Amino acid sequence: MDEQTINNYKQAGKIARDALNHGKDLIKRGTRVVDVLDKVEEKIKELGALPAFPAQISLNEVAAHYCSEEDDETTFDDQVVCLDVGVHVNGFIGDNALTVDLSNDHKDLVKASREALNAALEVVKPGAKLANIGKAIETTITDAGFQPVRNLSGHGLGEFNVHSKPTIPNFDTKENATLEENQAIAIEPFATTGVGMIEQKGDASVFELVGKKSTRIGFVRNIIKEIETYNNLPFTIRWLTKKFSANQVQYALNEMRKLGILKEHPPLVEKQQGLVAQSEHTILVLEDPIITTN
Repeated sequence: MDEQTINNYKQAGKIARDALNHGKDLIKRGTRVVDVLDKVEEKIKELGALPAFPAQISLNEVAAHYCSEEDDETTFDDQVVCLDVGVHVNGFIGDNALTVDLSNDHKDLVKASREALNAALEVVKPGAKLANIGKAIETTITDAGFQPVRNLSGHGLGEFNVHSKPTIPNFDTKENATLEENQAIAIEPFATTGVGMIEQKGDASVFELVGKKSTRIGFVRNIIKEIETYNNLPFTIRWLTKKFSANQVQYALNEMRKLGILKEHPPLVEKQQGLVAQSEHTILVLEDPIITTN
């Protein structure tokens, strides 16, 4: 990992942190969820970077992959709100998340995910066992009276790649795999009042383009060209409907499904409808680790 790469990661992490905190300040009762997402993404661009994936806000039992569309009238009320923000600078990514409890009834749940992240960060160094990171997360969350979400995990970060190796578990897997020097990773504990498992539920609004095939339909070609400007990173319907009609976007998505070049990411929901809190930082695994989003 050369100096320029480290600087790109550090800059992406700083902008991701600033955009996340900007979004946190906007999460207030009565505000539309989609308006916060738009303003977070505007802040990322204002600060000189681009989203590494669509900013996402998950409410209550939703853990991840929920992204409002332009006409979504959902507003904040008394929910547990997870905000997940990713940024890239020249393809190098900063990924971070936090949780806001608008009800003020679930502060312990939010604290459990945050303290689990802090405990995991203490373990990070070259050669550290991934299972020990998971153990630190699991122990912290269960000691607080909650469950870690076991089928969600942290992940490696690569150039224009939001999810690469290694997988960072949220529980003790007992395995011997270790962190390697010069890896970039995102650690993201999820704490829940439920059983600690998530499932896909509902229609996807987050996608990836996973291939290239030709189509004879002009506006579909134009939409695919727009998606290609995202450099194989995830995108959302809302980005496209700002430039194309909703009917054109839905038609194009169906065409991409038929062509087999569309990967879909439906919302991930806790199986027992338990509330979910999330915390996340990006770390460079060096002899002296760097938390880029701190």
